[in-house]
Amino acid sequence: MTALTSLATGVAPHLFWLASRAAGSAALVLASLSVCVGLSMGGRLVKKRTSELRVLHEALSLATLAALLVHGLTLLGDSYLRPSILDVSIPFVSSYKTFWTASGIIAFWALAALGLGYYARARIGVARWRALHRFTALAWLLGIVHALGEGSDAGQLWFLAMTAVVVIPALALLLVRTLAPARTRTASAPAPAHMRAPSAASQAATG
Repeated sequence: MTALTSLATGVAPHLFWLASRAAGSAALVLASLSVCVGLSMGGRLVKKRTSELRVLHEALSLATLAALLVHGLTLLGDSYLRPSILDVSIPFVSSYKTFWTASGIIAFWALAALGLGYYARARIGVARWRALHRFTALAWLLGIVHALGEGSDAGQLWFLAMTAVVVIPALALLLVRTLAPARTRTASAPAPAHMRAPSAASQAATG
């Protein structure tokens, strides 16, 4: 009982910080999974169960935003940093690791705008919304920069392993999706004249 009391006493001052770290790690995992699902659908890598994947993608996106809100708002109760609501919501206001903090805030607002824009796509225009939605990958990458640059667990082996497990597949899918149009254009482009097979008419003329 004494040991438990001592543990609770030691953890209590850092409870908000621990909650924020846990929520940030959860957001990183959820966002990476959401990117994986979204790229799989958009890249036509999964031709069946598209509707189910769309529901999963939406759920993961909303869960990511919820985790990010917890990640930022729980810091307001941290007795060490004592940030204000402006520190955790407006880029470059906080004096604590300003660049890394700002990158996380920008990533959050970008993910929120691009993700919630799904529900306004009728007003935005589906084609315009799809073009804007592609920038979600950049916001996700900026969030990874924030996690690796500011996260107190960034140097821990378990955190790096967890990040690699969820980030590397998403990066691979992003690379495939980015390069696929170039390969398609190359494959569909007409061959140079000197490399084309002779037509039947030309073969008859020369035969």
